[in-house]
Amino acid sequence: MNSQDVDSRRWNELLDQLDTLELTEKFLKRLESIPIYAESPLPNSEIRRTGQASFEALILAMRTDDDDPGYLRERDAIALEVGVSRARAQVPVEALMTAIRLDFSIIWQAIAEIAKPEDAQLIVQRTARVWEVVDGYAGATESIYVEELARVQAETAGLRQSHLATLFSGRNLTPAALEGISVVLGHRPDTEFVVAVALWEHIPSLRLILANFHEATGVVTFATADALVVFYPLDASPGSNFQKLTVRLGNLNCGLLAEGCTLEHVPHSADVATILAELLVDGEQGAMTWARGWARMARREMSKVGAPGIEEVDRALSTCAAAEQRRLREAVQSYMRTGSIARSADELYCHRNTLMNRLKRFAQLTGVDPTIPVQAARLVVGWS
Repeated sequence: MNSQDVDSRRWNELLDQLDTLELTEKFLKRLESIPIYAESPLPNSEIRRTGQASFEALILAMRTDDDDPGYLRERDAIALEVGVSRARAQVPVEALMTAIRLDFSIIWQAIAEIAKPEDAQLIVQRTARVWEVVDGYAGATESIYVEELARVQAETAGLRQSHLATLFSGRNLTPAALEGISVVLGHRPDTEFVVAVALWEHIPSLRLILANFHEATGVVTFATADALVVFYPLDASPGSNFQKLTVRLGNLNCGLLAEGCTLEHVPHSADVATILAELLVDGEQGAMTWARGWARMARREMSKVGAPGIEEVDRALSTCAAAEQRRLREAVQSYMRTGSIARSADELYCHRNTLMNRLKRFAQLTGVDPTIPVQAARLVVGWS
């Protein structure tokens, strides 16, 4: 018998002494050092079963110098089980690969413990093959894991979109239905949301903001034919991630309702945010909020029904010289913005009596007194 046959026989004798049950128990003990993996919903019995099957397949492969078809079938069968189950259990791929590569150190330690001093050269010669077998198994498992994770994500996305379509369908949903949608979206039923809507050319900018947002798992998006609706938990805590997102959206041309609403009212808030986004005009920057846009919205709705606007005021002002028109408008707009004679006078660099005279002159010309709130509201809406 030549030396190669002697080495092969001795190697197989060492492999015969390996106890896969014992190896599995050592594996489970070492697995405790990977908290994310250990905290997964996989039952311990499943991890033990697949762990032992993995060791059996690996030891079978180590008996040969090449990957014969019989070994590949064994390896691929257990790789399929492990890859699919870990992807479904949402075990991170990094944790999975770390766990699989524990097999190498566990097997190698077990062989070293049963080997004799004269086996040292043989063990060194077989090191590369042992690692090759474990690494091949890891690669096959990772490939299956990635494919299965893509399927899981597609299923989840499809389920989310189905529930979102139901939410935005306009139907009156029961509390049970709303709770079910909340669960699928990953939020509590009583969560309050910020709602934003971007239209047309501003959609890519919104997607870019979301792509760079680290807490994207809490953000829900729903695309329509010409808009992208986004909603996420209201969190006014200074410096919180969602509060930072609201600040960033405030710089984007979109409709933004940051006051908070429950899931049931998200579709209505999205309708309002859409209208607010439509009120933005060329050259304007930043989100159209309710505080900024309510007057424009009122003017738009009044125009739809043919209600009187502010044309009479504009015609009355047109009887004045251009310089006086400008001074009167500035005085009224400043006062309506500040609500204070003193502050407006400071803002316009004039005496408070001068400002009061301009407000009085405006009222005489137009018949609308800006110091009377119910009349001033007409100017707020008309000039919005």
